[in-house]
Formats: sequence, C-alpha cells, structure tokens
Amino acid sequence: MSAPRLLFLCLGNICRSPLVEAVARQRMAEAGLDVEVASRGTGNWHAGNPADARMCEVAHVAGIDLSPHRARQLSRADGNHFDLVFAMDEDNLREGQAIVDAVRRDNVVLYLPWAGVSEPREFPDPYYGGLESFTRCVALAERSVQGLIERLKRDGLV
Repeated sequence: MSAPRLLFLCLGNICRSPLVEAVARQRMAEAGLDVEVASRGTGNWHAGNPADARMCEVAHVAGIDLSPHRARQLSRADGNHFDLVFAMDEDNLREGQAIVDAVRRDNVVLYLPWAGVSEPREFPDPYYGGLESFTRCVALAERSVQGLIERLKRDGLV
C-alpha cells in the first residue's frame, strides 16, 4: 500500500492549514506512519509568504516549527495528486471542490468532522483575533490530528 497523501486547506495558507500540516507531520512521524502531508490556500495573496508570525510564535511554544513553511495556492494538479483534501471550513470546502477536477470533488472534505471532532464543526480562523485565538488553534490541531491518525488506522489507510 502506498503512503496516503493528505492536503490541508484554508484561505491564505498562513495560519490554520500550515499549523495542522506541521502537527500532522510531527505526530505521524512519532507514530511511525508513512504519510505525505502538505497544505495550501484557496486564495493566492499570501503565496510565497511564511506562516503568520503569531501562529509561528504560539506553535513554537508548543514545540511545532513552522519556519520552513511558504504559502501556496491550491491547484487542479493538487486535487489529482492528493488522496484527501481537508478543508478547514465550509467556504474553503466549496472553493476547494470548485478548483479540483469534477471526478475528485468527493475527496475534498471538511476536516474536523472527518477527524472525529464534533465541536467545533469548522476550524476557526484566528487571523483577526488575538494570541489566545492562535493558542486555541494549536490545541485544536493537536486534538484533531490525534483523531485523524485514529481514523486513518481504523479505515486501514495507514
């Protein structure tokens, strides 16, 4: 079985999706799982930029390094390459489904419910909030990635 290829998707690819990507990469490596992870944004205005400095700060405190990240926009090729595209919210779910090939649209899903998190349904965007919003995102990323790993194992994908 080949390694599953997972993509995390948010609006600008500078806050939520790079955080979840980094947590997933770290936790899956610790669990000895062979999984390809990446992240993208539906918008292009941050393309090439590093992760948001506030997200980097709170992630660093939690032992997560976002310094290598550079924002990228979702492409149709990404939809063909990745097995699952996990949208952080309903808006990015619709945008992601509109970008990928029609035959791959079912592979673009809402992340938190798929990972077994019932509340909140959407991963909140901390961009316009204070540091506490970013800190809550780190805790939610940790919790949701644990659920993601459990589901991948349960479904026989890893």
